[in-house]
Amino acid sequence: MSKIQNLRGSIVAIVTPFKESGEIDFDAFDALIEWHIAKGTDGLVVCGTTGETPTLSEEEDAMMMERAVKTINGRIPVIAGTGSNSTQDCIKYSKKAESIGVDALLVVAPYYNKPTRKGLHQHFSSVAQAVNIPIVLYNVPGRTGSCIAWDLAIQLAKEHKNIVAIKEAGGSMEVFANLLAHRPQGFNVYSGDDFLASSANLLGADGCISVIANVIPAEFHQLMKFSLDGDVVSTRKLFYKYKRIMDLMFVESNPIPVKTALALMGKVNEVFRSPLCTMEDATRKSLENELKKLGLV
Repeated sequence: MSKIQNLRGSIVAIVTPFKESGEIDFDAFDALIEWHIAKGTDGLVVCGTTGETPTLSEEEDAMMMERAVKTINGRIPVIAGTGSNSTQDCIKYSKKAESIGVDALLVVAPYYNKPTRKGLHQHFSSVAQAVNIPIVLYNVPGRTGSCIAWDLAIQLAKEHKNIVAIKEAGGSMEVFANLLAHRPQGFNVYSGDDFLASSANLLGADGCISVIANVIPAEFHQLMKFSLDGDVVSTRKLFYKYKRIMDLMFVESNPIPVKTALALMGKVNEVFRSPLCTMEDATRKSLENELKKLGLV
């Protein structure tokens, strides 16, 4: 069984820190990784949406993956985002990530060109056949404009032994219930939505690929543990304590709020790559107030 099939809990979709010059700040990235490991984060996704991947070059993507693999050195699993709206490019990026030594690939549904169900099946099958490492499907229709139907995810998992999980971010508890009711043995279901993660875990899901874990790694790890253990009372108490900060992560486009929070906490520079930009003053103030209330700044 792969590391990924054993992976449950809090999986951080880590930010990409930049220097004031706009270059990647690898020292800050290393420090974030060490902080996450110390605080109990169970796994790490590099080059995901929260990592501002659309603005990273192919070379920078590879550098981030290499740095994550080297710094983590086997302590927790590393999952690399290698999705594309071109199947051939996705295969190229996936093979590169495999050669770097990541533990698994996070492959988003092709965006913008809106493939049909048949096209999605062909895309994911082609990628699965091109690599030997585990693949986590990523369904986020609000960003991609295409949806991996729950029964297509199950079909792909049954057809390809290296399709081992899904990050489900469609916002529907019914979809989680269907995935969990019909999944084959060894297929993990991760929430891609911090807000729904603990509820999904109580239905039988396996954790969350998370944005808020960037800000409260120990606390989100504990929330995942409580909900995975079926401790409803403790889950509810912790969920409501951090509900507001989870909401604030999406008052503007992710990763603007999460990176702003980390900047206020002194972890990264408040630097984004265009077309992302700094927060509006009012929403930034709301975020700062909640961080102060929680004792995070």
